[in-house]
Amino acid sequence: MKRKDDHIKFSLQYESDYNSFDDVQLEHSSLPKYNLEEIDLSTTFAGHNFKFPFFINAMTGGSEAGKNINQKLAKIANECEILLVTGSYSAALKKPDDNSFKVVRENNKNLLLATNIGIDKDFESGQIAVNELNPLFLQIHVNLMQELIMPEGSRNFNEWESNLRSFVKNIKVPLILKEVGFGMDNKTIEKAIKLGIKTVDISGRGGTNFAYIENMRRKNHFEYLNDWGKTTVQALLDAKKFEEKVEIIASGGVRNPLDIIKCLVLGAKGVGISGTILKFLTKYSTEEIIEILNSWKNECKMIMCALNVKNVDELKNIKYYLYGKTMEFYRNLC
Repeated sequence: MKRKDDHIKFSLQYESDYNSFDDVQLEHSSLPKYNLEEIDLSTTFAGHNFKFPFFINAMTGGSEAGKNINQKLAKIANECEILLVTGSYSAALKKPDDNSFKVVRENNKNLLLATNIGIDKDFESGQIAVNELNPLFLQIHVNLMQELIMPEGSRNFNEWESNLRSFVKNIKVPLILKEVGFGMDNKTIEKAIKLGIKTVDISGRGGTNFAYIENMRRKNHFEYLNDWGKTTVQALLDAKKFEEKVEIIASGGVRNPLDIIKCLVLGAKGVGISGTILKFLTKYSTEEIIEILNSWKNECKMIMCALNVKNVDELKNIKYYLYGKTMEFYRNLC
């Protein structure tokens, strides 16, 4: 499917000139209490316990290139014992013989797997994805600006809330309402909570940019919208008021273990990574990426040791400082 391959191509091409994680500084501890082996990276969200707080977030599927990427991602996730979320299963619904998603189960019997579908689809479509992949949870993605810019984009926006209500009512696996890089707004989070959603992925600007991607597909007609939305850090700061009511997942522009820890300090229960992993696939072998991500586990522990915390929950008590555009945004919140 050319559209899916275009998404991969333009995602790899895009480079953000600003990352909000650089506006966050953590206060370190000079006298730690814990050795590295005492530090616990485990976390819980969407009804499941995970050994590690980061995972490979939804990327691709629905084409031969997507299939090849998913095969590699599944092996990486399985070997590293981290969660993999497939790209939108909508592509497989159009082609029943498509195996670019099901391929992730091959040779990966212990794979921690979830999948994804657009909110423009009805719950029956989501149920097909659940039946065919048996995921730990189902992401329902909201991508309004992408759909608006995309020439062939959805236009049934007044059905989205009704679709979400039907997903909550009828789908039995845990659900995550996921933004795709524009930073989820407070009213959407409030509505999600009211409808019964227990987990949201705020997915802010700074990583994969679907406004840019769709603009490249239509020759930049709306390039002035390429910076639409809130950054990941802005979205996390704005969502802190909901921490006791809904689980927060962070994604969007996460580049390394320090960014992961900053997300957790700002209230995230888990951290999704996609663009960085996709770029790794163009630079390194599968075995090298497995080595890198296994190293990330130890690097997360190193940073937590330097912050004097023993587990992910304690990170929420770490003092942090804000600078630049993020500080200006925060002042407007207060």
